[in-house]
This record gives sequence, C-alpha cells and structure tokens, in this order.
Amino acid sequence: MQANDVEFLIDAQWLAARSGDPAVILIDTRPPAEYWEGHLEGARHFDPFPFHHSDTGDAGMNEFNGQLAWIFSALGITGRETVVFYENESGMRATRGAWLLEYMGHPSVRILDGGLNRLAEAKLITTPVTVTPSNFQGTPQAGALATYKYIAGHLGHQEVQIFDVRSDEEYFGERIRARHGGAIPGAIHRDWRQALDESGAFKPVEQLRAEFERMGLRPEREIIPYCQGGYRSANAYYALRLAGYPRVRNYLGSWGEWGNREDLPIEKPTRRRIHS
Repeated sequence: MQANDVEFLIDAQWLAARSGDPAVILIDTRPPAEYWEGHLEGARHFDPFPFHHSDTGDAGMNEFNGQLAWIFSALGITGRETVVFYENESGMRATRGAWLLEYMGHPSVRILDGGLNRLAEAKLITTPVTVTPSNFQGTPQAGALATYKYIAGHLGHQEVQIFDVRSDEEYFGERIRARHGGAIPGAIHRDWRQALDESGAFKPVEQLRAEFERMGLRPEREIIPYCQGGYRSANAYYALRLAGYPRVRNYLGSWGEWGNREDLPIEKPTRRRIHS
C-alpha cells in the first residue's frame, strides 16, 4: 500500500483544527481567475491543466519527473509538511495535484473532500501569498503510475484490470480525441463522475466498494484507470483507494498517448441496442 492510504480525505473540521499551522500547506488547483477572485487564507496556487504530459516512454518520464520537481519546488514544498489540495469539489484538478505529489513520494498528501462546495461559511481572501521556493527533488513511486509499456505487457493478465473512466461517447468512439477512437482491450468502463455524489464529494466508502464490485473490479487485483490525459483517472485512483483497493496505478498517458500510437491494440466497443 502507498504511504497515505489512511485518511487522505479531510473535511472542514480538520482544516479548522489546523488553522494557521505552518506544517499544513493548502494548494488551490482551480483556474487562475477563480483563485484570484477568492481563495482560502494562505493557499498557494497550482493549476495542473497546463502541465499536460502524454509520453510515458523512458525519455518522456525523465522529462516529467524533472518538471514535477521544478513545480513543487516553486510551490515551496519540502516533503516535511502536510499538503492539502482543493478546488470547488472533489474533482479532477485537486486529485490530479494530489496524485502528482504522491507519485513524487511525498508522505503526507490530502484532498479537501467536496472542496469549497463543502465550505459554505469559509472566508475567501484575495491577498497574494508569499512563497519561499524549496529544492524539492522527490522520489518517483513506480507503483503509483502505469506506462504504456506496462499496460501492453499486462493485457490479459488475470491479476490486472483496466478501468476506462472517460465519457460514454469517448469510450464508444463517438467522440474521438486522438488519432484513433476506441478503448484499451478488455477495459471495464464507467464515467469517473459516478464516484461523486450530488454535492461533488466522494460517495461513502461502502457505496463505492459495492458499485466497483458490481462492475467486476476486484480488490485483490491491480486496477489501472485511464481517461484522456490522466486527470479523470487520478480521481478514479483515489476513489478506488477510498473503496479499499490497495493496488492502483494511474495511467498518466491515457488515451492521449494510447490512441495516438500505431503499435498498440485497440478495442472498438459498441453500444447495446434495445430492440422493441
């Protein structure tokens, strides 16, 4: 299991109890305009969307790891603090940021469950935050990430299941966002947002576990979620962990990589038609 399998979700009470604690760093992952309209006191800003990466070959991963070390150094992360990522809900931005830092070996990563939607009384400020850069190097955790080579080498293995969390339209090839449409062969599919409740927080643990098991995802197996660019699948990564799935790898390159290559197998799922 990864280091922060226990209590990686936090709530308003947790935040209130640690208000002003210098050992807790808040990272706001919303778009810049939203951050500057108002953010939690002391929150630093990191919008993960511009830092897209879809090359999980050896050279690509070396570049990616170096990029992350630079980003987290600029945010003043040292590895000794607890880092809380948030947005407006438990969305793909906060979970992407959390997964990136966890992948880099930080031992204490948290997500504000439900985000600002659950902090209706929170006071948002526009005061700029002064950040002292650090020299964060991190230690990439291979077990938290899947590359295209890893997936290709494990297709059909009994111990590995692929989890497609894109929209129905993407999965069925009705919306094509790469050179090829389709899915990774054998993938189990469900839209990532179905792991969240109406408020945008993660569903209860028992409910998530029951839903995943009904889909055929087995907790004793390794689960590899993917989407288009590794953002929605980062959310699924935490939903699975929350539900008690100990072995999960986020496919960083996702369909943006797989669907653009010519040397990887592709399945063409079709919708079931109900005839009257």
